[in-house]
Amino acid sequence: MQIKCIAIDDEPLALSKLEGFIGRIPELNLARTFDNSIEAMVWLKENQADLIFLDIQMKQLTGIQFLEATGTTSKIIITSAYDEYAIKGYDLNVTDYLLKPFSFQRFVQGVNKVMDFYSQNPGNSATTSGSDDFIFIKTEYRLERVDLGQILYIEGMKDYLRIVCIDKKIMTLQSFSKLEESLPLNKFCRVHKSYIVSIDKIKSIERNVILIAEHRIPVSNTYKESFYSRIKQ
Repeated sequence: MQIKCIAIDDEPLALSKLEGFIGRIPELNLARTFDNSIEAMVWLKENQADLIFLDIQMKQLTGIQFLEATGTTSKIIITSAYDEYAIKGYDLNVTDYLLKPFSFQRFVQGVNKVMDFYSQNPGNSATTSGSDDFIFIKTEYRLERVDLGQILYIEGMKDYLRIVCIDKKIMTLQSFSKLEESLPLNKFCRVHKSYIVSIDKIKSIERNVILIAEHRIPVSNTYKESFYSRIKQ
C-alpha cells in the first residue's frame, strides 16, 4: 500500500525533520512539501493527497484556517508546538495531533492510524495499490509507462526532457515542473536546473559531481544545500 502525502510547515528545520521521517517509511510517498498553506491550497485544487502533515501556527493562513477553508477529505496529522489547538483539531476530524518536538516512534504511531484506515477502506485512497511504482510519459502520439525503479536521471534539453532509464531513453515535451511534481521526493531529487536524479542509483559523489552508472551529473549551487541535506538523511 502506498499513501500519497504532503507536508506543510513554515519552519525549514521542522519541514526537513518531517521529510526525513517520511522517507524512513516505505509506504509513504511524499509528493510535495510547502512552507506556506496558501501554496498547498492551490496545489490541492488540481491534485490529491491521502494524508496531509499540517503545522498550525503559520503566517498568512493558519493550519486551522486551512482546514476550514479547504474542507479537504485527506487524512490530517497535525504537527504543532502548541497543545491548545488539540480540541479544535479533533473537532475538524484530524487523525492525530503530534506535539513538537515529537519522536520518530510517536510519528509512526500517527502514521499507523492512517494506514489502518486505508487498509480497511482501500477505495478511499487517492493512490491505488502499485500506482506509485510507475508514471505515464507522453511521447509523440502515445502514453508510455515508465517504471520509477528503472529511471537513472532526467535531463532538461531546451524544449524536451530526456528520461534516461536502465534499458532505454525517452524524449518528451512534458514540462520539467509537472514531471517533478509526479515523482516521489523520497526517491528523486533535483540537483540542477537541468537534472533530476534517482537517489538510489547514485554510485558516488565527488566535487559536486554525481556518478550514476557511467553518467556524470553536476550539482549546482542552487540545489547543493537541499541535495546534501537529503543525502545525509
